[in-house]
Amino acid sequence: MAAILVSLGGQTLRCTLGKTTFLVFPASAGKTVPEGTMVLLPHPEEEPTSGVISWPGEYDFNGILVRGLGHEEGRQVSFVVASEGTRLAFLSAPLHKLSDFELEQIGDIDVLAIPCDDAKLVQELIDAIDPRVLIPLPTKDEKTFQEVIKVCGAAGKEAVEEYKLRSSLPAEGREVVLLKAVK
Repeated sequence: MAAILVSLGGQTLRCTLGKTTFLVFPASAGKTVPEGTMVLLPHPEEEPTSGVISWPGEYDFNGILVRGLGHEEGRQVSFVVASEGTRLAFLSAPLHKLSDFELEQIGDIDVLAIPCDDAKLVQELIDAIDPRVLIPLPTKDEKTFQEVIKVCGAAGKEAVEEYKLRSSLPAEGREVVLLKAVK
């Protein structure tokens, strides 16, 4: 299944898998979620609206497995989305070291979207998770974001409006994708 990832600015992504769209880490979930859309929030909501996932656990949405991974005693949630053998991980900010158990729950990842709020920690997590495709996400600290891009070997690489993940991922090495925010 092809996946299409688009940046909506900052750490917010729109990820389309087949006919299902995920809004990942939007600034707010709003009161209504469009039909066929799931919203993944980085912090648990006491009473999430329909179509919102903000708690750790496993969820199945139209045959797409979503695993919410709790951090900081459940106050923060990252997600792994799996569909037809493709696994995407969306780590929430602020980043922190992941335990061996958390890394085991994340598992083999094809695409990793990671906030760039601590260059050293980003590099440690990339090395530990070892994704085939890396999507660095900007935070408020532009200097750190540029440092991460440089360390990843993507300095000077042009940002694209969307990334289409097809069945053929890089067999060797890692592809770094810089996304340009769309309006």
